[in-house]
Amino acid sequence: MLLKKDEISKGAKTEGGSSEEFNTGTWRALRPIIDKNMCINCMLCYLYCPDNSITIIKEGPDGNPVIKGIDLKHCKGCSICSQVCPVHCIKMIPEEEAKNE
Repeated sequence: MLLKKDEISKGAKTEGGSSEEFNTGTWRALRPIIDKNMCINCMLCYLYCPDNSITIIKEGPDGNPVIKGIDLKHCKGCSICSQVCPVHCIKMIPEEEAKNE
């Protein structure tokens, strides 16, 4: 189940969100890639993302949200997520390189 940024504190459970309505990531030059093995789910990338492109799900026995991934249809490649990550688990790679993988 996906949660919107403003609904974490409310505990609301919703599917989808505003990032699914508009495909604005087509002009992105850099693509963020998350190494989920390194991610500590601090949620800083989610909180600082200006476009609400970081997706989360609510799971685990304690019910805390965890990072699911990045909505690439909406992400503009600003790299704020990679800059605020305390463990550097988000790398920015050129979009053309990512498309060739």
